[in-house]
Amino acid sequence: MELKGIIEENDVLVIELREDNLDASNVREFKDAVQAVMHERTRVVLDMSGVKFVDSSGLGALISCLRQLNARRGDFKLCAMSTTVRALFELMRMHRVFNIHETRQEAIKSYA
Repeated sequence: MELKGIIEENDVLVIELREDNLDASNVREFKDAVQAVMHERTRVVLDMSGVKFVDSSGLGALISCLRQLNARRGDFKLCAMSTTVRALFELMRMHRVFNIHETRQEAIKSYA
């Protein structure tokens, strides 16, 4: 699982997910990698520009991240989704659960 964490303006942690799929085959690895990068941060953006497919296991992992951050009064935002992944989020009504932004800059600025 390749993740890259970068601290941006407003002390926002941006995590770049560099996988084609977020599914049952790699969801455990994803959760472990995200935990290692997030630490005690409360402002996190997940850049999903490289992700082409998310299944129900992947959605569950993202919800888990959101809950963890909400528990410590933080927020977990998503950005740069492909059209296909965005359509899935809308079909599953996940766009009502997650704060989704078109670009990384939009997501970072939303914390200001």
